[in-house]
Amino acid sequence: MLRSRKADTKDGLENEEIIVTPTISITDVAEAFFDACETGKGWKVCSEYCTPNATFSAQAEPLLDVKTLAQYTDWMKGMLTVLPDAHYEVKSFATDSTRNNVAAYGVFYGTHTGQGGPVPPTGRAISTDYVYVMQFDGDRITHMTKIWNAGMALKDLGWA
Repeated sequence: MLRSRKADTKDGLENEEIIVTPTISITDVAEAFFDACETGKGWKVCSEYCTPNATFSAQAEPLLDVKTLAQYTDWMKGMLTVLPDAHYEVKSFATDSTRNNVAAYGVFYGTHTGQGGPVPPTGRAISTDYVYVMQFDGDRITHMTKIWNAGMALKDLGWA
């Protein structure tokens, strides 16, 4: 961001000063949020990138009652207990500056060896594709939609 202001010099003449302040892009915010969320940092860390009441939606059975990003990021934190080797691979990040959103496509991997899932550890692994569409107000996420075929992921883990 560029700003200019008038400033007086030592000899009393007026001088224009240009001040450059760094701005963070919504792509940078989305990438930082994505990493914090997918590595199980929970709302405590993820909230730094979001508005306080950021909402969440997904047409995926395990997430039907999850309505806020706080709930979702804490749900993901819990998933890393159940899938302790979980990790992700980013396939694409796309910023739509006209609509003020960022879409992130990734693949999530993990093996059910941890306690706390819907069934005892199965030892089965998943590789599941998903997309996050993060809507912004300024440089903060206000809403995120997750696009994910949960049925296939649950079946692969032996949960369905």
